[in-house]
Amino acid sequence: MRRREFIAGLGGAAAWPVVARAQQRTLPIIGLLDATPPGSNADPLRAFHQGLKETGYVEGENVGISYRFAENQVDRLTELANDLVRRRVTVITTSGNGVFAAKKATATIPIVFMVADDPVSLGLVASLARPGGNLTGVNFLNAELSAKRLELLREFVPTATRIAVLVTPSGTSTASTIASLDANARVAGLDIEVFKVGTSQEIDAAFTSIARQHTDAVFVSPDPFFRSRRVQLTHLATRHAIPATYALRDYCDAGGLMSYGASLSDAYRQIGVYTGKILSGAKPSDLPIVQATKFELVINAQAARILGITIPSSLLARADEVIE
Repeated sequence: MRRREFIAGLGGAAAWPVVARAQQRTLPIIGLLDATPPGSNADPLRAFHQGLKETGYVEGENVGISYRFAENQVDRLTELANDLVRRRVTVITTSGNGVFAAKKATATIPIVFMVADDPVSLGLVASLARPGGNLTGVNFLNAELSAKRLELLREFVPTATRIAVLVTPSGTSTASTIASLDANARVAGLDIEVFKVGTSQEIDAAFTSIARQHTDAVFVSPDPFFRSRRVQLTHLATRHAIPATYALRDYCDAGGLMSYGASLSDAYRQIGVYTGKILSGAKPSDLPIVQATKFELVINAQAARILGITIPSSLLARADEVIE
């Protein structure tokens, strides 16, 4: 009798992993599609998880996340998006060019996105209030802030007249950024030179050319690729003694001079909130596009000292943070 009970007990124990696997399979799965390398978005991903938690979801407890990183190879995004669709994830979250890859891959799986440009003009949604279809998300507004960033750069470096602008060839905000800067540069009497770069080697070459031409300052566009290369960019700007402005505060954390733009962490938290709402049954078509409302002016005082630049008191007074 005891032997039979022992065998029955073994059978029950052996079945536990099967039960556990069955439970795991019932968890909703978020497909996270990112154009950058793993590890380059650690802080924003923490904010994303915080947003999920605010709506009652915790990875590994009641939701799973399937991560797909293109490692700055934009042409891999389509393949990765299709893979997530084949795996029948519950919802896809993505940003930048990943949005277009996901949209092409599925018209039924909900997609929560973040883009720097107007999602209506990009053809992603019907309207901000009623997106329609299977997409919704956050408009980061960084492309629209290009004119303001240029104005702040000129306030920081009043003598600057020749500005180099770094964009990526296939960036979602490249066209709008160039158009905005061209229009404002003409009014301000600035000479703008655009460099389209998509690799680390091209960034090196661009800075070599910028330094050779004695360009006064550099404007780095809001593109995920540049953010993944922020250490390279800020080091080159320091090495060549060229003031540069960026869209996000983590460039300043990496040694950059100045940044102005929407809070990336706040945007990712909102993406997490929307993803959680969709997991709870909300439809993307009923969730209005969230437009960024939290903006940050960050100045790196140490970088200014290295460049020999005195920070204008007017900027110091308006800065949200000064890194010493």
